[in-house]
Amino acid sequence: MGKVVMYSSVSVDGFVADENDQPGPLFDWLSSGDVPLDESGELKVSQTSYDYTRAYWDQIGVTIAGRHVFDLTDGWDGKPPSGIDHVVVVTHRPMPEGWDPEAPFHFVDGVEAAVAKAQELAGDRLVEVAAGDVGGQVLAAGLVDEVRMDVVPVVFGSGKRYFGSVDAQHLLEDPDVVIQGNRVLHLRYRVRR
Repeated sequence: MGKVVMYSSVSVDGFVADENDQPGPLFDWLSSGDVPLDESGELKVSQTSYDYTRAYWDQIGVTIAGRHVFDLTDGWDGKPPSGIDHVVVVTHRPMPEGWDPEAPFHFVDGVEAAVAKAQELAGDRLVEVAAGDVGGQVLAAGLVDEVRMDVVPVVFGSGKRYFGSVDAQHLLEDPDVVIQGNRVLHLRYRVRR
């Protein structure tokens, strides 16, 4: 089974969005370079960020997100983001009324069920868990293998925390990847077991 990776862009003070669920400048690094990151041509990063991010994106088979993110994005119009095959949505509510049941989205109740479903769908590919409340719950359940952060040079002061409402200590190994891009620092930590 593929690794479970918690991921997001994050402010220096640990937030993935402001108080109003807005990312502010957290994704500015995705347009701060001249190397296209995907086929759309809208995302352009430095060569260093391309080499790191493209290789990571190409390994992802499934993304796990919470219902809040799903609702904020309008379910990505039924198409998983960034060319990912499937999205597993953690929710206590049924799929939205009128939702296409053939869309590659899977609605499950609880993070353990989400990780099990995602690993089944991903096979040997990575399972990406969106940082925030659901990501923090997956970490607290001991199901995260790796934490990846794209740290952006901005201080929010308050907002939605990278690790959600996790209130217990979790040890990470020293970072095994530290890469400086334009307006971003890419970090990767293994979770200590």
